[in-house]
Amino acid sequence: MGKLDGRVALITGGARGMGAAHARLMVEEGATVVITDVLDDEGAALAEEIGAVYHRLDVTDEDAWASVVSSVHAEQGAISILINNAGVVGFSPIATATTEEWNRVIGINLTGTFFGMRAVIESMSSAGDGVIINISSTAGIQGYSNLSAYVASKWGVRGLTKSAALDLGHRGIRVVSIHPGPIRTPMTDGFGDEMTQSQPIARFGESEEVAKLALFLAADATYSTGTEFIIDGGATVGQALQPPQE
Repeated sequence: MGKLDGRVALITGGARGMGAAHARLMVEEGATVVITDVLDDEGAALAEEIGAVYHRLDVTDEDAWASVVSSVHAEQGAISILINNAGVVGFSPIATATTEEWNRVIGINLTGTFFGMRAVIESMSSAGDGVIINISSTAGIQGYSNLSAYVASKWGVRGLTKSAALDLGHRGIRVVSIHPGPIRTPMTDGFGDEMTQSQPIARFGESEEVAKLALFLAADATYSTGTEFIIDGGATVGQALQPPQE
């Protein structure tokens, strides 16, 4: 028996990285998994490999959300798990950040999360219970330089999670956010190991570690909602200071 037997999970940005790790683990635990992405070749190949279903989905397209959710509900059953994982990052200081880049990052990371939550409410309500797991970031806990749009989007996801938890609790839907720190994914390929050396756990995290947290939230954390769960190797704990030299 798997922890997710009989449940239908929809994962955005599921073709690679953390999304792919979520998909693999949830299939292993018995869920019917629907991978969505705009990376069609990678998404379809992964779905075929692990026994999942693939749908193309641009998370900024609310009509596409309605279409995908309707198809999944009709073909796979009521959605009881949504992982809003799709995200992008853009580096630029606020003085030179363009409106186009701001809108792109906010659109995918925050508006796409809003569209996803809104789209699954009726399907999830019909399932009798459900959980929405929004992937934020440690950038939703603290600020980072040169990442104004990304930080704003991830703080927004954190706040949206709390508001939605209040709105949807009476429907039997829990809403939580995960806040990964440095995780080794295609998004962090350009960063070296020095990025993590001041952390208590001085290494990059793995996507599979985040997936295990998501599984816990979906299957076991049945009294948690509106809460952020940080997985960052201790990066946001504080600063390790050396005593002054005498």
